Amino acid sequence: MSPDSALPSSDAGRTEIGRIPVISVGPVVEGGRWPARAIVGEAVEVTATVFREGHDAVAATAVLVAPDGTDRASVRMDVVNAGLDTYRADLVPDAPGAWAFRVEGWSDPYGTWLHDATIKVEAGVDVELMLAEGAALLERAAARDGLSTEAASTLGEAVRGLRDTHQQPTTRLASGTASAVQRALATHPLREHVTVSETYDLDVQRELAMVGAWYEMFPRSEGAELDEVTGEWRSGTLRTAAERIPAIAGMGFDVVYLTPVHPIGTTYRKGRNNALTTEPGDPGSPYAIGSPEGGHDAIHPELGTFEDFDAFVATARENGLEVALDLALQCSPDHPWVTEHPEWFTTRIDGTIAYAENPPKKYQDIYPLNFDNDPEGIYHEVRRVLQVWIDHGVTAFRVDNPHTKPLSFWERILADVAQDHPEVIFLAEAFTRPAMMHTLARIGFHQSYTYFTWRNTKAELAEYLTEVSGEAAAYMRPSFWPTTHDILTPYMQHGGTAAFAIRAVLAATGAPTWGIYSGYELVENVPRPGVEEQIDNEKYEFKPRDWSTAEGIGISTLLTRLNEIRHEHPALQRLRGLTVHRTSDSSLLCFSRRVTAAQSPTGRADTVIVVVTTDPHQAHEGVIELDLEALGIPDGDGALFGAHDLLSGATYAWGARPYVRLDPWSQCAHVITVRPL
Repeated sequence: MSPDSALPSSDAGRTEIGRIPVISVGPVVEGGRWPARAIVGEAVEVTATVFREGHDAVAATAVLVAPDGTDRASVRMDVVNAGLDTYRADLVPDAPGAWAFRVEGWSDPYGTWLHDATIKVEAGVDVELMLAEGAALLERAAARDGLSTEAASTLGEAVRGLRDTHQQPTTRLASGTASAVQRALATHPLREHVTVSETYDLDVQRELAMVGAWYEMFPRSEGAELDEVTGEWRSGTLRTAAERIPAIAGMGFDVVYLTPVHPIGTTYRKGRNNALTTEPGDPGSPYAIGSPEGGHDAIHPELGTFEDFDAFVATARENGLEVALDLALQCSPDHPWVTEHPEWFTTRIDGTIAYAENPPKKYQDIYPLNFDNDPEGIYHEVRRVLQVWIDHGVTAFRVDNPHTKPLSFWERILADVAQDHPEVIFLAEAFTRPAMMHTLARIGFHQSYTYFTWRNTKAELAEYLTEVSGEAAAYMRPSFWPTTHDILTPYMQHGGTAAFAIRAVLAATGAPTWGIYSGYELVENVPRPGVEEQIDNEKYEFKPRDWSTAEGIGISTLLTRLNEIRHEHPALQRLRGLTVHRTSDSSLLCFSRRVTAAQSPTGRADTVIVVVTTDPHQAHEGVIELDLEALGIPDGDGALFGAHDLLSGATYAWGARPYVRLDPWSQCAHVITVRPL
C-alpha cells in the first residue's frame, strides 16, 4: 500500500477502522439516511474526530465532492480541541445539486518530526540523527509528483540547510522548520496511512431555500369594496392584488405568498369570526377548498382566471419577487374529489364524512384527506396539482398542516418535485411536536415554521436561537414569523406598537428567513375573545386596508430598513455563526452573527450585533459582556471598536462591556455593525 492511499473496505461491506480512525463526522443526518443541507455559497462546517495510537502527529482533510463525482476541493482541517481530537473545516459548494463530502485522516510524519526535533535539538539529544531524519523526510516530500516548482525549491533548500554541517545545529534545524517550509507542506502535505471516512450526501439548494423575506396576503382583500347601498361586498381580484406588489417589493420582501386562490365551498361555510352561520355575502374560508367551479387546480371565479394569475406572477417578477402559494390538502364538502373519490376521505360509522378538528377548534367546512385507502391515487393527483401551479410560475409552496399527513407521502413527493424542479421550495407550516417538526425537515422540506412565535423572554429566545443555529442547522431552516393569519399571541395582543417592532427585529435578525402576515404594518393586534387569533379574521371575510396609515405608525419604515440591512449584511444571511452574549438586565437580549471572508457569500467578513429589549412596556438599561473573540475583535484591556447602529445611524465607541439603554417606544433595539475606530 502506498503511503498516500486509503484502506479498503472489508468484504462484509463495512468500512474498516483504519490506522487513523475517523469518527463522529458531521454534518450527518441520522447516520446518513438523509442528506445534510446547504445553499449555494454557504460555508458548510465539516467536523470529525481523528486520532491514532501512540504519539505521532495526525491531521485531517475535508474533501468536497461535486455532483459529477469529482473532488472539487480538499481543505486541511483545523484542530479545534486537541484534547478531544476534534477537527473542523469549511467547504463551500458553488452550484445547486447532489454534492457530497468525506473526511480523510492521515499520519503527518513532518508534524511528528517537527515536534520531536524541536525538543531534542534544543536539548542536545540525538541531534545529528534528528537532522538527518528531517533531511531525508523533506527530500522525499520534494520528490513527489505534482508538487509546484516553488514548493519543490523551498523543500530542496531546506534539505541542503539541514545537511550543512558547517552550520550550528540550531541554524540547521531552523532551515527545516522555517515558515516557508511549513506553508509548503500545509499546501502539499506528506500523508501516510490515509484512512477515508464514508462519503456523505450534501443537498445543495439555491439561496432562497434558506434566505428570504416573505409577505403573506389574501388576494381577495386587495381591492375589495363594500357597496354602501346594497351592503354587499365585491371581491378583490388577482389584478387588483397585483397593484399591491410594488409596495411589498419596496419594503424589501423577496416572496409574496398567497393564501389559497381556489373556489370555496358553500356547505357549512363559516361566517365572520368562525361563526357557524353565514350572512349574505360572507365569502367563507379559502381553506375550505372546492366547489362545482373546481378544486385545487382551479381559481375562484371572483379572483379571475389563469391569465390573471399569470399576470400577477409577471408583475411579481418584474418587481423582483417570487410567488408562493398555499398548499392546503383538504376539501370542502363541495369539492369534486368528494363525489369522484369518496375513498379519499374518512367515513364515520353513521355514514357521514369526518370533518377536520383540532380540539377545541372545529372545522365543519373542511374534510381532511385519508391517505390509507388509495395512497397512490392521492399521490398522483397531488403531484398533478403541484405541476399545474409550477407551470404557472409558482416557485414556492407554504404547506398547510403537513404534520397531519403521512411522512412517507411527503418524502416521496418532495423528492419527485425536486428531481424535476429543484428550484421549487416548500415551507412546512407545522406548529407541532419537535419530533414531527424536525423529521419533516429531514425528509425534504426546505423551511419550517418554528416555536419562535411563542418564545418571548430573554432566556427563551437565547435558548431557541442557540438551538436552531446548532446541530439542527444541518437540515432544518427556521422561518421566523411574529404572527400569522391564525396566530396572535398574548404578547402581541397587549404589547402595542412596541411589541410589533420588537418581534420584527427579532424575526428579521434571528433567522435568515422571516415573514409577516399582511396588516403587520398596521399593528393589527385586537384578538377574538378567548383565542390567540385576530378579531374579524381575514380567513372569514374581506379585509381591505388603508395602507397610507402604515407610514404614520412607523412599522412599514422599520420593516423596510430591516430588509435593507438583511440584504446588505452577509452575517444575517447565514444560520450558523451565532453567539449569545451576557447582559446584566433580564429583559435585554444580545446576540451576534459573524461570517469570515471565506464563509461570506460576498467574500468579505461581516459581524452584526443585535441588542433588543424583550419588554414592550418599559425602558431597560444594563451592561453587555461581549465575547470579543466571537466578534473577531482582538481581546485586551481597553480594546475598542466602532459600533455603528444600522437602525439609528449613530456610531458608538464600544469595548468589551458597553452600557446600553433601550426604550421600546423610541428605540427598541440596536442593530450594530462592527467598524474600526
